Amino acid sequence: MKRLGLSVALAAIAIFAAFPAFAQKYNQTGQGRAVVTILPSAKNGTVGKVPAQNLKLKVNGKDSAVTNFTPLEDANSPVELVLLIDGGARTSLGSEFSELQSFVKEMPPNTKMTIGYMDTGSAKLSGPLSSNAADVLKGLHLSTGFPGSNASPYFCLSDLAKNWPSHDRTARREVLMITDGVDNYERRYDPEDPYVATAINDSVRAGLVVYSIYWRDMGRFNSGWYETNAGQNLLSMVTQATGGNSYWEGLGNPVSLQPFLQDLRRRLNHQYELTFTAPSNGKPEVESMKVDLKVPSAKVDAPQKVLVTGPVTARGE
Repeated sequence: MKRLGLSVALAAIAIFAAFPAFAQKYNQTGQGRAVVTILPSAKNGTVGKVPAQNLKLKVNGKDSAVTNFTPLEDANSPVELVLLIDGGARTSLGSEFSELQSFVKEMPPNTKMTIGYMDTGSAKLSGPLSSNAADVLKGLHLSTGFPGSNASPYFCLSDLAKNWPSHDRTARREVLMITDGVDNYERRYDPEDPYVATAINDSVRAGLVVYSIYWRDMGRFNSGWYETNAGQNLLSMVTQATGGNSYWEGLGNPVSLQPFLQDLRRRLNHQYELTFTAPSNGKPEVESMKVDLKVPSAKVDAPQKVLVTGPVTARGE
């Protein structure tokens, strides 16, 4: 009985001894930045400017303070957009090139674009970012790869995040992936897929907002219900984590890309820059984030993951 009492006492001492270290882990104040999208709740509704006080923010499960909430809708708000096409995409994608061409041509002057292709785990860009539609479209061509030639679309996204073709951190960094989303190293749907987790982490650290359009790969191995379901779910994980959106129609290729591209343009026109302070452990970490919007006529699409840097200095740097 005495031994039992001694064991309980020692366990209690160990817990209390560890508590200060646990408490100190997040005893500093860090800061972060995210791009969020505010859309009307109703199909044909409108949303005015949303005040910061209408947002409630939690980072890593803890209440956090919004320090700025600025609409990104004027010509002085630069956008960098990479159209990343699966190197193994079925050549029927060529029937949608006119829609992609129109999408590029209709982008406002504050948008720079380039086209890249997923090739053996890398994002091979066709040229530098440009606001000249003709220069961008020189890089649009049918994929010349073979089934699974991307290795994994998530390898390619990580490569793009680590080698973004610009050093302008004032610009919004947007990505549109056209792929079936199948991880050829793990064809089943695994919510803990390490390659997807790494792609999310790299994208968040680079400040990317990722969108995806489902398009089947060449060959028959990625076209079954099992693989299609896995690919679509993995793409949703990436887009939701970064604040983007996933598009698909059932289990096959969409009839047209036009409605998806139209919705993407709409989203780019309704984005805000959110800056905040949050508890920090003193070094840059990717943390979970949840944003609630107290505006009945609007809904918010915010990244589920965000980079918190810290600590905040006296000058807020």
